[in-house]
Amino acid sequence: MEAVRDLGLTTDIETAASILGIGRSKAYMLAKEGDFPVRIIRVGRSYLVPVPAILELLGVPVSHACS
Repeated sequence: MEAVRDLGLTTDIETAASILGIGRSKAYMLAKEGDFPVRIIRVGRSYLVPVPAILELLGVPVSHACS
């Protein structure tokens, strides 16, 4: 979990998918369909994934996520 916390506030969709055990192609498909397991932010043609959302999904308290 420390490595995930060390990512900062956001990460790319491929890193988030890897953390969540989702393949790259599946992650992009889920993102396009609006079904990615956590909230994603679309910036141009890129996707950003909030790290606190990943930690919350994994059951790590968010209040400790960015400390």
